[in-house]
Amino acid sequence: MPPPLNILLVDDEVVRAAMVEEALMAEGHRVICRLASPASLNQMVERHQPDVVIIDMESPDRDTLESMALLNRENPRPVVFFADQHDSDMLQAALKSGVSAYVVDGLVPERVEAIVEVAIARFDAFQSMRQELDKARNQLTERKRIERAKGLLMKHQGCDEEQAYRMLRKLAMDRGQRIAEVADSVIDILARLNPTVPASEPRGSRS
Repeated sequence: MPPPLNILLVDDEVVRAAMVEEALMAEGHRVICRLASPASLNQMVERHQPDVVIIDMESPDRDTLESMALLNRENPRPVVFFADQHDSDMLQAALKSGVSAYVVDGLVPERVEAIVEVAIARFDAFQSMRQELDKARNQLTERKRIERAKGLLMKHQGCDEEQAYRMLRKLAMDRGQRIAEVADSVIDILARLNPTVPASEPRGSRS
């Protein structure tokens, strides 16, 4: 059996929310926070740290989409959205805002368990892809900084590329730092010595 989940539920209908909570409890899960609107969604997720967010509304309005987008940026969680009405534009907007599962025709308590499992699987897959993409971008940025530092050393020291790289590697070993960190220091130092050389960009910035 899957482990029990802590769930944040957003539903403006009290009776329906109670039915959903009862169905979730029957499966061993727990609703740790219930909201009537998603206005404070990000703050409540940060406070209660739920495993999953379930939202049941007629359709996502602009404020709801903004709340979900903020959540996806700052406190990403699997989000299941149950909508009463079908709207292709809203569906696409909801998915872009970070919704893991978008279900039309409203929330049926008996279907919640299976849908939540699918949403978690999709969320985990997406997060893994995003982490790999971020890692690849960071590696590319670091390689560019290292190449730039090597080029500056070659010009300043009158050495070749291999010698410049050995300098960076030795500095990294002596300081107990990564080569990319040393490259930033080299760029900054040479920028002070030669004002025509722009200083290094903040770490993590994209080129």
